[in-house]
Amino acid sequence: MSGRKQTMAEVIRGSRLWELKGNRELGERVKRCGPAALLLVFIWINSLFTPNFFQWNNLNNIITQICSTILCGMGMTLVISTGGIDISVGSVMALSGVLAARSLPSLGLWPSVLLAVAVSVLVGVFAGFMVGKLKLQAMVITLGLMLGVRGAAQVLSGGRDIYFNKLGAVGEQLGLWGTYKIGGVVPVQIIPMFLAVAAVWILAQKTVLGRQIQAVGDNLRSSSLAGIRVGRTMMLVYGLSAFFAAFAGIFQAARVSVAAGSSLGQLAELDAIAAVVMGGTPMSGGKAHVLGTVVGALIMQMITLTCVMNNIPDQYAQVFKAVIIVFAVFIQRERAR
Repeated sequence: MSGRKQTMAEVIRGSRLWELKGNRELGERVKRCGPAALLLVFIWINSLFTPNFFQWNNLNNIITQICSTILCGMGMTLVISTGGIDISVGSVMALSGVLAARSLPSLGLWPSVLLAVAVSVLVGVFAGFMVGKLKLQAMVITLGLMLGVRGAAQVLSGGRDIYFNKLGAVGEQLGLWGTYKIGGVVPVQIIPMFLAVAAVWILAQKTVLGRQIQAVGDNLRSSSLAGIRVGRTMMLVYGLSAFFAAFAGIFQAARVSVAAGSSLGQLAELDAIAAVVMGGTPMSGGKAHVLGTVVGALIMQMITLTCVMNNIPDQYAQVFKAVIIVFAVFIQRERAR
């Protein structure tokens, strides 16, 4: 009899565990699909209340304006997946854009772009060295770089905006990076966005380096004991973050045909971090959701577009973004628990 009671208790306990497991898996599925569902909700709301929302010009605007967020977001995804953060990307954008514009008359188009990208990557590698080799806090290091690099961009520009139409033919060539349309229809910014997303997805999902990056974020000490060169990995990750930020700065400057050291890339780091968090990459590191970052960037842009097209003050868009970011962090906390 006692044996039969024990068996029945095990059956009941097993059924309860199965039910809890099923509920947990359902909850995980909902959390995983949450960003995409939220994006669809925004599209549906705009289709009802925003006039001319599905016009081709609006799609073009989304592509051109979201380019810098996705480029910075790709680098930020790698950085956050290591458990770090890079709040200097906006300043790196300013440095790259100003340096490229300043060098155009003397060096030409491609040498100027390569110089701007190379200097930006050096800034990122320096940050990775400080974080990975010297074990300093990423927030503190990148905060210092955010201030210092922004100051350097303002010094290079002489405290003035550099207008591309005053740089001659090379200025017009770089300006095409922000205004040219493939076939007269699709903005050229679609190319760097596609290449960046594809490259980072392959890196994170299909390469040894991608596994090492996520292993460092999962457990720094265990990764070091397993033979992963943490310092070198950090330098590569922060260097890649600066690489993407450099191109984001050049494309953004080309879109408006002016390089302004004081305003170029301002608050870009916040949009990038918001896209990464919204996309599901945990702030504690250990996992990189590359495609989720794309969805998160689209959500951030959709909020801005909704407010602009419905004559809602920009302050409300910032509030909406803040609420979504806090909610996304809360979801991550629940998932971790």
